[in-house]
Amino acid sequence: MTAKVPFAGRIVMVGFGSIGQGVLPLILRHIDVSADRISVITAEQAGHEVAESLGVAFEVAPLTRENYRQVLSSRLKAGDFLVNLSVDVSSVALIELAREAGALYLDTCIEPWPGGYTDTSLSASQRSNYGLRETALKLRQTQGPGAPTAVLTHGANPGLVSHFVKQALLDIARDTGLSDPAPTSREGWAALAARLGVKVIHVAERDTQVANQPKLVGEFVNTWSVDGFVSEGSQPAELGWGTHEKHFPPDGRRHDFGPGAAIYLERPGASTRVRSWTPLEGPYHGFLITHSEAISIPDYLTVRDGDTVTYRPTVHYSYHPCDDAVMSVHELAGKNWVLQTSKRIMRDEIVSGIDELGVLLAGHAKNAYWYGSRLSIGEARALVEHNSATSLQVTVAVLSGMIWAIENPTLGLVEPDEMDHARVLEIAAPYLGEVVGVYGDWTPLDGRETLFPEDLDRDDPWQFKNIRVV
Repeated sequence: MTAKVPFAGRIVMVGFGSIGQGVLPLILRHIDVSADRISVITAEQAGHEVAESLGVAFEVAPLTRENYRQVLSSRLKAGDFLVNLSVDVSSVALIELAREAGALYLDTCIEPWPGGYTDTSLSASQRSNYGLRETALKLRQTQGPGAPTAVLTHGANPGLVSHFVKQALLDIARDTGLSDPAPTSREGWAALAARLGVKVIHVAERDTQVANQPKLVGEFVNTWSVDGFVSEGSQPAELGWGTHEKHFPPDGRRHDFGPGAAIYLERPGASTRVRSWTPLEGPYHGFLITHSEAISIPDYLTVRDGDTVTYRPTVHYSYHPCDDAVMSVHELAGKNWVLQTSKRIMRDEIVSGIDELGVLLAGHAKNAYWYGSRLSIGEARALVEHNSATSLQVTVAVLSGMIWAIENPTLGLVEPDEMDHARVLEIAAPYLGEVVGVYGDWTPLDGRETLFPEDLDRDDPWQFKNIRVV
């Protein structure tokens, strides 16, 4: 990208953790908005020096059910942009507020108000990401024609990975001899995935970043939001459930509302491990952390014959964070999921490592194909200040989602899967390091023939039963 994208409004950023601090210089670099037309509203003082150094107004004003309208209403008008990078602030409430003001909107995940994940007056199904997504999508029923664009869940994942999936499907189609033009509709993308025979899609991520300051006892360390990671890791694991699956998990539960594209397990995602593969790491065990893309992608790629689902892939996150974060999770679980008293987001102290983030599409004629970003800490620092490799993959997704919304301002509520993947990747690619697609012959049955007697499905390696670590 060279010329800045024209934008006449103001930008209001809610939340200013590692992602807010990392995306601000990108916004100023690529969107034609002066610093005096950007303001930050956040719950704590962290990051004030970054905002002040860039000339952006910074205010500590924690948003609650009672005050969010009072704090934000006077700051938003038609043509402005509300960028929600907060935790514990209702996404649905802010989308409604932005719509009333005629402002654009973007977030990186669907958040409830505090207590929303643990409200026992609601079922586990209603409190899940599946349930939160359904609540957000209901806003479409009340939006009029030409409603301001509200981009839902557009970080690295959920968000960027949905665009990786589309590009991976096109690559596999090309390499298996399909000459059909690229799909232009939801039905077209779903038909392509079905025709290729994709059974599973993993968001396969391995973070190898290392700091010169090791994790301390009683400290949770991560390369992005600690509160965000702990929140989603403490929720039940969720995954899109494919039509090829023959073995329903004994602790699995279905939802009795919505499209039925996903299920959940009666255990926290951070205590649920799955087998996956990335080109540089090879085979690994990752945490099955609940994420919106594990619901939106299989829903988007569902093929129906009337009311009958004839095709859907199994989709889930398989996350191996940096080693200090893995130790932090083990300590957290040992304390019965009570968060450590000290929290630290690694950034300036990182001395080496990469974040290998992509999507693994498997079960097709060429077995498995990983497509994604390999970004090192050195590259990230050279590209944009106030970022690590992990945060830059998120912040450039926020930037690309914002630019897409500015260019398409009247589409109402939009999920990543419904956006133009080529345009988003065009904006993001210069900040993603090495973007590659790699085929592999790995399956989750590899090396498990003689180690221990296991109850495996050897007829179909891509059964979730084989992928889950038990």
